[in-house]
Amino acid sequence: MITRWFLYLSSVILGLALVAALLGGFVIALLYPTLPDLDVLTDYQPKIPLRVVSREGVLLGEFGEERRSVVRINDVPQILKDAILAAEDERFYSHGGIDYLSILRAAIANLTSNRLQGGGTITMQVARNFFLTREKTLTRKLREALLAWKIEANLSKDQILELYINQIFLGQRAYGFAAAAQIYYGKNLPDITPAEAAMLAGLPAAPSAYNPLVNPQRAKWRQAYVLRRMHELGRLDNKAFEAAKNETLNVRQHLLSSRERSGLRAEYVAEMARQRVVEAYGKEAYTRGLTVWTTVSAETQAAAYRAVRQGVLDYDRRHGYRGPESYVNLPDPLAENDPDLIDQAFQNLTDHGNLLAAIVLDASAERVRVLISNGTVAAITGAGLRFAQASLPPKAPASIRLRRGAVVRVVQDKDQWAISQLPQAEASFVALHPQNGSVMALVGGFDFERNQFNHVTQAQRQPGSSFKPFIDSAALEKGFSPATVVNDGPFFVPAEEAGGQDWEPKNFGGDFEGPMPLRTALAKSKNLVTIRVLQAITPQYAQDYITKFGFPARQHPPYLTMALGAGSVTPMQMAAAYAVFANGGFRVDPYFIDRITDARDNTLYVRPELPEGEARQVAIDPRNAFVITTMLRDVVTRGTATRAMALKRHDLAGKTGTTNDSVDTWFCGYNANLVGVAWVGFSQPKSLGNRETGAVAALPIWISFMQTALKDTPETPLNPPPHVVSVRIDPETGQRSDKSSTTEWFYSEFQPEEALPLGSGHSLERIF
Repeated sequence: MITRWFLYLSSVILGLALVAALLGGFVIALLYPTLPDLDVLTDYQPKIPLRVVSREGVLLGEFGEERRSVVRINDVPQILKDAILAAEDERFYSHGGIDYLSILRAAIANLTSNRLQGGGTITMQVARNFFLTREKTLTRKLREALLAWKIEANLSKDQILELYINQIFLGQRAYGFAAAAQIYYGKNLPDITPAEAAMLAGLPAAPSAYNPLVNPQRAKWRQAYVLRRMHELGRLDNKAFEAAKNETLNVRQHLLSSRERSGLRAEYVAEMARQRVVEAYGKEAYTRGLTVWTTVSAETQAAAYRAVRQGVLDYDRRHGYRGPESYVNLPDPLAENDPDLIDQAFQNLTDHGNLLAAIVLDASAERVRVLISNGTVAAITGAGLRFAQASLPPKAPASIRLRRGAVVRVVQDKDQWAISQLPQAEASFVALHPQNGSVMALVGGFDFERNQFNHVTQAQRQPGSSFKPFIDSAALEKGFSPATVVNDGPFFVPAEEAGGQDWEPKNFGGDFEGPMPLRTALAKSKNLVTIRVLQAITPQYAQDYITKFGFPARQHPPYLTMALGAGSVTPMQMAAAYAVFANGGFRVDPYFIDRITDARDNTLYVRPELPEGEARQVAIDPRNAFVITTMLRDVVTRGTATRAMALKRHDLAGKTGTTNDSVDTWFCGYNANLVGVAWVGFSQPKSLGNRETGAVAALPIWISFMQTALKDTPETPLNPPPHVVSVRIDPETGQRSDKSSTTEWFYSEFQPEEALPLGSGHSLERIF
C-alpha cells in the first residue's frame, strides 16, 4: 500500500516536473529568439567622456555625464579581481552564468532571516547593465538568466569580467573601477592597496549606501565584509588581512575634479577645447571618448598658473586686508571633531586653490585660532597675522574685526599658517610660439571656479603704452628711424579739433624732457612723442597699418588717442601681434588644438602643416621687425622694464603698458622662441591704484613665467636682415657723426647723410 502511494506520488511529481520542464522549454523557446544580439558586448563602445590633455598627455579637463576610464583585463591588478570576486561572485570562473548553489543559499537565507540576499552572478549583472531594466518581474529575471547563458556561450570569462570592471556604476558619476580609483583615491588601478580594493569592490551592491563620502560608516562595514571574504577564500593572508582592516582611508581629500587629480590647472584651456570640439562634433563629443591634444606644455602651463596667482595675490597684499568675507553662527562650544557640524558650518564655503576657507574660533591681538575646511584647527601667530593686523581685536572696527564666526582665508607655507583673502582683481597670461602661433600656456583669470570669463580671449581692454611699438613700426615705413628726434613737450588740441572738449595729454609722470630720439622715447614710454609721431604719419595710415598685425581696424578709431592705446584688444591679439616682431615679420594665427583622437586612438583631426619660407604670410618688412626688436630690447635693458634683467638674459624685448588711471596694466615681451603677454586689471574696469603700472603689476607675472619657460634655454642672437645698416650718429641731433660712439640702425634707403630725414614730406614744425 505504501509502495503504491509512493509510486503514485513519484509519478505525480515526475509528471509535474516534466510539465514544468516542457513549459519552461516552451517559454525559453519563445524568449530566446527575442534576446538582443551581443554586438554591444563584442564591439564594446562605452560612453567615454571628452578628455583634454597637454601635448605630453597630461589631463587638463574631462567633460561628460559619465566618468570612465577603460582598462584591459590584463591591466587590472589581481588584488582587485580577488576583491570583486569575493564580494560579488566567488565561483565566477566555475559556473556557466548562473550559480545554482548561490541561488539555493540565498533562498535558504531569505527564509530563515529577515535579510534579503540575491544569487546573481557577475555575468547576470553584465546582462542587466547592458540590456535590461531593473524592474522586479519574473519575465525580466528569466531574460536575465537566458542572457547570462548566451553571454557565457559567446564570450570568455576574462572578457565578461573586463566588461563588468569597465561598465559597473560605482557612485560619484564613476563608471568602472579605473574611474572610481581615480575619483575616490586619486590613484591608478595598479597603485591601490588591498583595503582600497575592498572598498571599491563593495560599491556595486549599493553605490549610494556604501559611498565612502556620503556614508563613511556603512562603507567601512561593507569594506570589512569584503576583506573578511577575501581572507576566508585565501586571497589575503593573516598579516595582509590585519593590515588592510587597520588601514585608514581618507577618501574625501581625493574626491577631486579631473584637473585637480592631474595637478595641472588649465581650466580655461580645457573649456576652450570643449567649446571648439562640441561645435564640431555636437553633443556626442561627450560620449565618444574623444581626446583633444592641445599645444599647451604641462611645465609652462604650471608656471603660468603660479605666476598669475602670485601676481594677483601680491597686488592684493599691496592694497591691504579688507576684513572677513562674512560671519557665521557657530554652536558654542563647537565640537571641533564632529564632521556633521563641520560640514554644516562650511556648506556654503568653497576652497579656491591654496586659499582655504576657515572660520575663526577665537581671536586676540597675538593669536587667531581657526577651523579649516578640512577639519584642521590651526593657531595663527606672528608673521601669519601681519597681513590682517588692522582687523585684530581689540582696536579693529567692528565691521572688519576678527572674532568668533568670522570667515577668512588661510594659506600654508610649510608648517606656518597665515591669514590671506580672496583677491578682487583679475589677471591673465598667454604664451605662444612666435614661429607657428601654437599656444604654450594660457591662464584666463585668477580662479576659474569664481569667474569663467576668459580674459585672454574675451576681454577687450585698452592696451595703453604697450601699443606704442605698432605706431613706431608704422613710422619706420614712413622714413622715421630710431634716431629720429621728436619733442617731448606740451601738446594741446582745442575743443573744436578734439571733438567737444580740450585735449591736453600728459606723460605718466607729468614731466617733459624735450627733444629726444625715438628709441629713447619708447624706452621711457613718452606719450607726447608717440602722439607727435602718429600726428605726422596720420591716424588713418596707422589704422590701416596695424591690421597687418591682426588688429581689427574698427577697434582702433583713427584719432590721435590711438597713440596712447585707446583702442581695444585682447591679450591673445597682443600675443599674436608681438609674435610678428619676434619671428621677423610674419603673421601667425594662434592655435591651441594640435590633434583629436577617438577612443581607439584613431586620428580624427590634425592641425595642417604651416607654410614655410616664402610661402608664409608676410606682415611687415623683416627690417622693420628687426629694428623694433632692437628698440624693445632697450626697453628691457634701460627703460621701463628693467626688472626683467633679473632673468640675466640679453635676448629679451618687450613693452610695458598702463592706461589712464591705471585701469589696465600690461607687459608684452618676447625672444625669438617665445612670446608672453601679462595683463592685470578688474573684470569691471576701475583703477588699480595710482602707483600700479605695467612694470609693477604685470611685469612680475611675465618674469616669473619666463624663469621657468626659458630655464636652460640658450640665448638667441639677433642678426640683422639684408638692407639694414648701422651708422654712427650724434644722438642729440640725429646727424651722421663718424666721431660718435653711438650707432643706430637704419633702412639702407633712409640712412642719414648730412642730416637725418624726418620722413616723407614731414616738416620740422609738425614733428616738434
